Amino acid sequence: MRIVSIITAIIVAAVLYALVLQRDALMAFSGQTPKTEEETATATGEPAIETVGTSAAATDLAPGTVRVMARHSTAREVDAAVQLRGETQAVRQVEVRAETSGKIVSAPLRKGTLVEAGQLLCEVDPGTREVSKREAQARLAEAQALLPEARARLAEAQAQLPTARARISEAKAAVPAAEAALAEARAGVPAARAALKEAEARVPEARARLTEAEARVPEAEARLAEARAGVPAAEARLKEAQARVPAARASLEEAHTRVPEAEARVRQAEAQLHEAEINLTAAKSLARDGFAAQTRLASAEAAYETAKAAVQTAQSGLKSAASGIEAAKSNLEGALAGVETARSNIESARASVQAAQSGIRNAEAGVIAAKTQIENAAAGVQTARSQVQGAGARVSSALSGIEGSKAAVISANSQLESADAGVQAAMTGEESAASAIQSAEAGVAAADKEIERLRIHAPFAGLLETDTAELGALMQPASACATVIQLDPIKIVAYVPETAVGQLDLGARAGARLVDGREVTGEVAFISRSADPATRTFRVELEVANPDLTIRDGQTADIAIAAEGASGHLIPQSALTLDDDGELGVRTVTRENTALFVPVSVLRDTRRGVWVTGLPQSADIILLGQEYVTDGVPVAPSYEEVIQ
Repeated sequence: MRIVSIITAIIVAAVLYALVLQRDALMAFSGQTPKTEEETATATGEPAIETVGTSAAATDLAPGTVRVMARHSTAREVDAAVQLRGETQAVRQVEVRAETSGKIVSAPLRKGTLVEAGQLLCEVDPGTREVSKREAQARLAEAQALLPEARARLAEAQAQLPTARARISEAKAAVPAAEAALAEARAGVPAARAALKEAEARVPEARARLTEAEARVPEAEARLAEARAGVPAAEARLKEAQARVPAARASLEEAHTRVPEAEARVRQAEAQLHEAEINLTAAKSLARDGFAAQTRLASAEAAYETAKAAVQTAQSGLKSAASGIEAAKSNLEGALAGVETARSNIESARASVQAAQSGIRNAEAGVIAAKTQIENAAAGVQTARSQVQGAGARVSSALSGIEGSKAAVISANSQLESADAGVQAAMTGEESAASAIQSAEAGVAAADKEIERLRIHAPFAGLLETDTAELGALMQPASACATVIQLDPIKIVAYVPETAVGQLDLGARAGARLVDGREVTGEVAFISRSADPATRTFRVELEVANPDLTIRDGQTADIAIAAEGASGHLIPQSALTLDDDGELGVRTVTRENTALFVPVSVLRDTRRGVWVTGLPQSADIILLGQEYVTDGVPVAPSYEEVIQ
C-alpha cells in the first residue's frame, strides 16, 4: 500500500509539472495552440487582457535554473473614487414621550404634518396641580418670615465672639511673658551658681599665688647674693686678660723681626739656583760637544736640584715667618677680646645684681597683690551667694505668674466656648430656616415643573411620523405623544472596508444614485474611528440637502466618494504569495534573471485582477512558478506583455 501511494504521488507530480510548467510544449505536442487571455476572458464573460506577444523560451537551462512565466508590468493611475452601497437615514428622529400623567385635552395632529421647533404637540389636563403650587408658595412665605429672626439671634451671638476671643488673646499673651520671665529667672540660677563656684574656686588660687610669691622672695635674695659674688671674679678675669696683652704684642714684634732674615735666605737660595742653572747649561753644552765628562754633567744637575731645594726651603721659612706674624696678631686680638669680654662680664655681673634687687622688690609686690586677690575672692563669694538667693526668689515669683496666666486662659476659653455654643445654636436656627425656605422653594419649583410638563413641544422642526395622542387619552410617564423626524438635510449611510477607509477624508465630495434613478451630491460628514467587530468595516455618513423632503428615510443608494488616486499594477490574484514571515507580496525577475520577493499592498480587487502598490514603476512579475523559487534563485522567464 505504501509503494502504491508513492507511485501515485510521483504520477500526480509529473502531471502537474506538465500542465503548469510545460503547458505550451504539451499543447504543441497534442497539436493545439494555447488560448489567449482574450479568448479565455470571452469564454468566462470577463474583460480581456490583450496579449501583444510572448518571448521564446530557452531550450537549454543551466543547472539549478527554474522556468517561470512572467509579465512586463507598468504602473498606472488607479481609479480615484471609492464605490459603496448604503441607505438613506433621517438626520434626527425622536419619539416624544410624556413626563407626567393625565388626560390629553389638546386636538391631535395627524402624521405627515410639518411642525416647527417648540410647537405644541400634546397638552395634559392640569387637574389639582395649581392648588399644589399655591400651597407650596404659602409654605415658602412662612419659611421666609422665620429667617430674619434666626439671623438676628445669629448676629447677637456672633457679636459676643470678639470679646471672648480678645480675652483669650490677652490671657494667652500674658502666658509667654510669664514663661519668658520664668525662663529668664531659671537661666539666671545656673549663672549665679556658676559665679559662686567660680568665686569659691578663685580663693585657693589666690592663696596659692600668695604662697608662690612668698616662696620667690628667698630665691630672689639668693640670686642677689650670687650676683654680688660674681663681680670680684669678673674683675680678676679682666686683670688677667689685660696682663696677656703685652706678651702678645712682644710675640708680634719678634715675628716681624724674623721676616727680613727669611727674605735674605730666599734671595741667597735663588742666587745659588741661578748659578747652578748656568753651570748645568754649560755642562750640557760641553757634554754634547764631547768636551766634558758625564760626571761633570751629573754633578751640575745635582747642584741644580740642591739649589732648587734650597729655594723652596727658604720660601717655606718666609711663609713660616709670615704665619708667625699672623699667629701673633691673632694672639694679640684674642688678648684684647678677652679684655673686652672680661669688661662685659663685669657689667653683666653688676646688671645681675640690679636684676636680683628688682626681683626681690617684685616678689614683695607679688606677696602684697596675692593678699589683695584673696580679699577680693572672699568678697566675690559673698556676692555670688547673694545672687543665687535672688535668682531663686525670681523663679518662685515667675512660677506664680505662670499659674495666674494659665488660669486666665482657662477662664477665657470657657467664655469663648459658651459664645461658640450660642453661635452654633443660632446658626442651626438659621440653617433650619434656610432649609425650610429651600424645601418650600423646591416644592414651588416642583409644582412649576409639573405644570410645565403638561405641555409637550416639538424638540426641532420636522415631520410627524405618527399621529399625536388622541383627545381624552390617559397619559402615563413615558407614554408616547408623537414621533418627529428631520429629513433636511438627510444622511446617506454606508460601510467602507478597512482597505479603502484610508482614502477617505472629511468634507470630500460625494455623489449617490437612488433606486428611483435620482442622483444627489453632498459631502462626507462622518468617518467612524471604530470598526464593526463583525464585518471589520467603518461607518461613513454623507450629508445631502433635501429641501423638498422627497428623499425618504431607508432608501437604498449607490455611493461614489472622491478619493486621492494612487499608482498601482493590475495583476492576477494568483500571482500573490507570502514570504517566510507571512507578508503578502509578489516575486519579480531581476536584471540578473534571479527571483526577488517584493512586499505589496492591495488597493482594489476587481474581476480582471487586483490592483497592488509597492512595486517600482516598471517590474517583471512572475505569474506562474513563483511558489517554486526563493530570493536569489536563477530563473528562465517566459514573458508576456500586457496592454493595461
